[in-house]
This record gives sequence, structure tokens and C-alpha cells, in this order.
Amino acid sequence: MKAINRPFTDIINGNRQFIIPVFQRDFSWTREQCEQLWRDIGGATGGRADGAHFMGSIVYIEAGLSSAAFQSWLLIDGQQRLTTLTLLMIALRDHINEKKWSGGDDGPTAAKIDDYYLMNRHESGQRRYKLVLRRKDNATLQELISGQGSSELGGEYSELLVEAYEYFRSTLRHPSCNPEDVYRGIARLNIVDVTLDQGIDNPQLVFESMNSTGIDLRQSDLVRNFLLMGISESEQTRLYDEYWSRIESFFRTSENAMDWFLRDYMALKQGLTQQIRLDRVYGEFKTFRNRDRELPLEELLVDMARVARTYASFLGTAPMMRPWLGEAMSHMRSLNTTQGLLIMRLYAYHEGGSPSQDEFVRAVELIESYLLRRAVLGLQTRGYWSVFARIAHDLDSDSVFESLQVALARLRGNNRFPSDEEFRRGLKEHDLYGLRVCKHILDRLENAGYQEPSPVQKYSIEHIMPQEINGAPQWQEMLGSNWAECHEAYLHRLGNLTLTAYNSTYSNRPFEEKRSVEGGFRQSAVRLNEDVRDQPHWSATEIEARGNRLATRALEIWPHHEADAQSIQAADVRDLRERAAEQSATDLEMNGAIRQMLDEIRASIQGLAEVIEVIERKSVCCYGPEFFAELMPMRRSVRVILPLEFSEVEESEGLSVHDASTLKFVPNRVHTDSELLVDVWEMEGVAAVTTMIRKALDQSRQ
Repeated sequence: MKAINRPFTDIINGNRQFIIPVFQRDFSWTREQCEQLWRDIGGATGGRADGAHFMGSIVYIEAGLSSAAFQSWLLIDGQQRLTTLTLLMIALRDHINEKKWSGGDDGPTAAKIDDYYLMNRHESGQRRYKLVLRRKDNATLQELISGQGSSELGGEYSELLVEAYEYFRSTLRHPSCNPEDVYRGIARLNIVDVTLDQGIDNPQLVFESMNSTGIDLRQSDLVRNFLLMGISESEQTRLYDEYWSRIESFFRTSENAMDWFLRDYMALKQGLTQQIRLDRVYGEFKTFRNRDRELPLEELLVDMARVARTYASFLGTAPMMRPWLGEAMSHMRSLNTTQGLLIMRLYAYHEGGSPSQDEFVRAVELIESYLLRRAVLGLQTRGYWSVFARIAHDLDSDSVFESLQVALARLRGNNRFPSDEEFRRGLKEHDLYGLRVCKHILDRLENAGYQEPSPVQKYSIEHIMPQEINGAPQWQEMLGSNWAECHEAYLHRLGNLTLTAYNSTYSNRPFEEKRSVEGGFRQSAVRLNEDVRDQPHWSATEIEARGNRLATRALEIWPHHEADAQSIQAADVRDLRERAAEQSATDLEMNGAIRQMLDEIRASIQGLAEVIEVIERKSVCCYGPEFFAELMPMRRSVRVILPLEFSEVEESEGLSVHDASTLKFVPNRVHTDSELLVDVWEMEGVAAVTTMIRKALDQSRQ
């Protein structure tokens, strides 16, 4: 590696060419960066005669096309500043031509700029240009170099290149601007010129370590460079054009979508259930790739392009691969986008024949139901990515939809799938208006199952009983003497919410006017208003009745998982056996007397039923398959924790019984919802505690 501090004009001058590799990003500098460059030039111009202004570095390596009279370099870092300076040179040349400006002997001329900084006059084809960019960037740059004004550009051109060129053109036209000063300022811009040795220096490592100015690279930019930088230019171009450019095209409409895809792709391939941080995607991808270097790069890119198409369909950044899935996917995606890994897995299985088309749609609808039900109840959304990742990795390829149902049914605690009863109660009694999903609920209630959907995107949420009734005596009279309490309790409930295109017309008019006014409920084509238009008045009774009707319909739109109980139990048992195989009671530390007593209790339990013992923290937890006993070795006793009420048992010799609900703190216990603690101090207490354990086992089976 050679690094020299040199003027920009010395770097670009001569019979040489800089090529932007195909894996590099397109030109991305905006007016902000162009203005900074212009200020740098002004600063260099106003300094000492021998002064210079440092503006970063460029890094390049031989492209393999050089000869004794011509040098060709692949630009690894610095393309943004080199491209912008080239655009400034073009603008300066065109300004000189337009104004027919002439200066001193050392001043700029159009011919000097062309010959020194833009063109290789004695070369032909692509070699004629000192800078070669990527695709439409390159076509635009070459047209500008040829003297074609920005207004004359044809076809698809690079907007950012043209904007930068136009900015410099307009700045050069300012009366105070002297082309000779600009030319002298450019000549005083110093750049660290870093030349890499082919076969010795690792371009990717150098690229990572450069502390470049400008616009930060995204993680996906770094991954692209990592994959393509180490191969020949022709192979770079082929693999980029055939695979990577296609992957990028799927996510072009979303700034972060490509990074999301790479994160979830790695998780899919490695079975991860912990989400990779977005700022660590590149580092993790290097580890991921280095772990499987035997897989040819092209095979990896083929697979990435295939999965990327699926992921983009899920995100909505590319057309839906399966049109029949579009509506269900759109509804689900509007609620959350952390389930991408699960959708990729479902797609992969569908391509193999299962789930079927109908099951795939039902699977997406079931995920939507899970998300919507939880949103209505205000349950936590944190950790959704890991929830869906675990489900994705646990799907059974022989019965994909059924295993999805079971996986959702087995979610516990804060991650549970809410029951029909919980969901109905939440819909009827919670204030829905403040929830992000309120419009989603009303839109789906309006259109689900109908072949002629209403244009809900044009509608807004309307409170039938208006939000402000302090100055509305008709509403107060209709609601009764406790109108204030009724208004507060029912205002934002589902039964009082609807959709309309006449929100401002309705305002807080009396109910009769809302029905009869032009565009009112009686004339409304909104299906949600059918049960409002014929009501003689509107009060808590009508709101509750309508809330009941809409909740019943909601249960049809967002169904329960309907998983088979036997399948759920079989999955629970399978999971428990896997966990039981990880550790045994012999791994727990305790003295000999306590171990003897623990083994005696365990033996007595094994005589009651087939028991699965799982070591959790410092306890032996017993399942059959439902939890029924936790055995915790203590210093002088074995503590047995049972899901029984304190009033259900009696103390016996060798035991002491406690109600955990009366204690401030019980250290180390796993099953914190079990309130009965029994300390076994002597062997004589084993028989008595076994009776209690049998009772807990019997209750767990009911």
C-alpha cells in the first residue's frame, strides 16, 4: 500500500482512468455535500499562495487493464468526491464556453479542462473517459462530458448527478464568481492518494478502516462490497447484474428494507431466535459467510435472490409473488412487520407443496388475528421478532399449518394468543379510538367477506355520540340524568364508532340530524351504519347492543387458533423431554442428606405417574405433562412448591407449610404462580408430602 498526499489535479491528470466497481453504490451526494465542497474550494482559494485544503482520501487498485501508456484503476473508496469534482469541472468548462470567458496563461480553458481532467484524447471507447461510473450514472456523466446540457439529456438519467451539475452551473454564474479563482481553488484541494498492491493488500479491509467523509454506507452496502470486492472485475459485473442488482431492486422503495432482509435471511439460515442488531448486520454477515466458505458465491447469491423476492413480497416493496395472497398479506403487514422470517419459512414450505394455497391464506390470517387481538387488549409487542422466529424454526414440514396453530396455542404468559372471551370483552369494553389499530378494525368490519368493498381509504372515524356534548342539550337529554358518566364510559367504545366521508358534516349535531342530514346515516352506503340508521335514539343501550353485534362479527374475521388439544399436549411433551435431556437432578449441588431425601421424594412421585423432570434454575420441576410440583434442594430441607391453596393441606410431622402469598420474597423459585410451600425436614415427612403432590397431580389433569 502506498499513501501520498497529492493535489486532486495531479491524481486525475494523465492518460489514466478510474472505474467505479459495479458493487459500489450509485452517486448519492446531495446539494448539502456540494455546498460543502464549494466552501472548501473557496477556503483553499482565499488561503496562502502555497496553501492547500485537505478533503479526505481516495483508495484504488489496479484494474488489470493497464499498459505502459494507459493506467486503469478500480476505485475502492472516494467515488463521491471524485465524481463531484468531475461534475464541477464539467460545469466550469461549460460556463467558460457559455460566457466566452478568458483569463491568464495559467487560467482555465475549456480545452484544458477536457484534456487534463475529463477525457483521454488518444484513447477510444470507454477508455476516452477519465471516470467511469455505474449504469445510468455513467450514461449521464458521459452525456454531460460530451457537452450535452442537462436539458438535453434523454432516456433515464441520474437525477442527483444532474442536480449537482446544475448547482455548480448556477453558482458559477454569480457575478462575484471568478473562474480563475475556482480553478486555482480546485488545484489546491489535497487528497490522500492510497494505491493498493494487487495480491498483497486486502481491499475490503482497507475499505472498512477508511474514515471517509460524506454519506455513511448502509450495512447492505458493506455486505455487497464484501461479497464482490475480492473477485475479478468481469465476474463482479456478471454476479452483480444477474443477482445482486435484482436483490437491490426489490427493496429500492424502502431505505432500510435491504438491511432488514439480510438480518432475517441470516436468522432463517442459522436458526437464530435472537434478533441481530441492525448496526451489526455486516459484521454478522462476515461471520455467517466465513462459516460456510465451501458454498460457492454464486450459489449463495442464487438463494439470496430467491428469498429476497419472497421477503419483498411480504414487505410490500415488490409485487406479491402469489396474487391470491395479496389481500391477506396486506392486512397482516399493516399491523406489524416483525414476522418476515416466519413468512419466508411458510413460502419455502408452500413451494414444496405444503401448506396449500388455502392453508397459506389461513396461516397469514391467523398471524393477523394474533397481532390484532393482542393490540386490542394492549398486550406487549416487545419481543415479537423472537416469538415469530421460534415459531418459524419449529414448524413441521409434514403438517405446516397444523404446527403453526399448535405453536400459536402454546404461547404463554405475556406472549399468549388471547381467547375469544378476552377478545370479545376487549372489543366491547376497551376504548378503541386511541389505539393504532382502530381504523384497521373498522375497515375490516366494513369490507371483510364482501366482493364490492367500500373505499375505506377515503373514510375517517366518526363518533356516533360526538366527542363534545357539553353544549349539546339534545344529547344530554337523550343519554339521561347521568349523561356525563355515560359519555365518558361509552364514547370511544366500538359500539359508538363508525366510518364516514362526512365527518365535518356530522360534527356534534343531535342524533336525529345525523340520521336525516344530507349524507347522514339514513343515506349512508357504509355497511357499518346499517344498524344505526333506523335507531330512534342513541344511548348506552344501543351502543352496547351494536358493540355486541360487531364483536361477534370480529370473532369471525379474526378467528382463534383452533389448535387440536392432543396436538398441543404432544408438542408440550416433546419440548419437555428435550429440556429434560439437557440436565438431570444429579447436576444440582446439595449435601448427601438432602440428596437422599430429594431422591426419595422423586421416587415416590415416579410411582404416581409417568413424570418428566426438567431442571430449571436450582429446582427439579415435575410435569405430567402439566406442571404439578417443583422440588428445590435447600441447605437443611427439600422445599416442595405446589399449585395448591394453603387451605387444601394440613401440616404433618417432619413438614412445615407456608402460604407464599403472605411472604415478601421467596428466592429462586421457578413457578412463581404456585403459592404453597412445603419444607420437608425429615424422611418421615416424605409420605405426607407425596399425598399433597398426588393432589396437585390430580388437579393438573382436570
